[in-house]
Amino acid sequence: MTALVILVIFWLAGWATLARIKPCRPVKAGTPLPTQKISVIIPARNEEKNLPRLLRSLQSQPIPPDEIIVVDDASTDRTAAVATELGARVVTPPPLPEGWRGKTWACQHGADQAHGEWLLFLDADTWFEPDGLSAVRAEFSAVGGGALSVAPLHRVERLHEQFSAFFNLVMLAGTGAFTLLGDRLTPRGLLGQFLLIEKPAYVRVGGHAAVKEQVLENFWLAEKLRAVGVTLHCRGGQKVFSFRMYPLGWREMMEGWIKGFAAGAGKTPLPLLLLVIAWMSGLIMATGNLLLAKNAPVCWIVYAAFAAQVGWLLRRIGTFHWSTAILFPAPLVFYFVIFTRSVWRAARKQPVDWKGRKIHAG
Repeated sequence: MTALVILVIFWLAGWATLARIKPCRPVKAGTPLPTQKISVIIPARNEEKNLPRLLRSLQSQPIPPDEIIVVDDASTDRTAAVATELGARVVTPPPLPEGWRGKTWACQHGADQAHGEWLLFLDADTWFEPDGLSAVRAEFSAVGGGALSVAPLHRVERLHEQFSAFFNLVMLAGTGAFTLLGDRLTPRGLLGQFLLIEKPAYVRVGGHAAVKEQVLENFWLAEKLRAVGVTLHCRGGQKVFSFRMYPLGWREMMEGWIKGFAAGAGKTPLPLLLLVIAWMSGLIMATGNLLLAKNAPVCWIVYAAFAAQVGWLLRRIGTFHWSTAILFPAPLVFYFVIFTRSVWRAARKQPVDWKGRKIHAG
């Protein structure tokens, strides 16, 4: 009985961390939208395959952004040419200075070139759904400005992409933005794929120069913004904003998650970290009890409860197949393997090759 109570508590820990993945509110017909000018800034390194979908989605919005800036981060493919062909303004920053990461350098350079009152930083592998930008404008105005981060809906198309399930869930949990407390708890982190921020707030915090050396710059930037009194908000991207992560295969996906996931754990507040650990412990215990066939009917019920929970959460954050939830031990084991490798590399200061650069995992 004691073990069952513990499992129930661990199951509830999962809801406590991710129960309220609040989406951007829909825009009703005739609703006036904010008039602030938006500059979209896209840091891009070898993104010729991803950029067309994002740029076309921006240009097809009923009210497109006022300017689209693609920062060509020393690409060796046709990134700059593709961006130019699709109507974006391409800027090329000086060579990467000592102490900067490629993405932070590109973001800062793009922001320096931007003329909008609102700055919208987007990863190149993302895109807007129809009228998604209007929903984001309205949401940003409704929450009173500051900084808004949207977690893109993960579009999953191939088998290996199903194994990103727990990375996505833990990444969202680590922000502290989707707990049972909702907006009553200030987010501790921002999502790196999307950041909409008022330009004065961006300048006040020092821009990306304030986090120039960080891999997970979004978590560190959130800390800087809170320190100067900028309000933070996070939303889910359902029907508004989507992305496809690591479509090329296992190697790309593994290197992508290894390059900095351990650093994210270090920025997660202890109470949230303990809740995530408790939830994952419950997932492990439910699987172990089922394999050991102890009190089989109860074990099946407990396993089913955890599987249903995982399935419900995954449907809120992506298009994962239902079988990923039923067979959740497989992506969970993958998560632990990659996380352990990330921690190991960080401890040994071993770099990861990522888009032609050496990135340290810590």
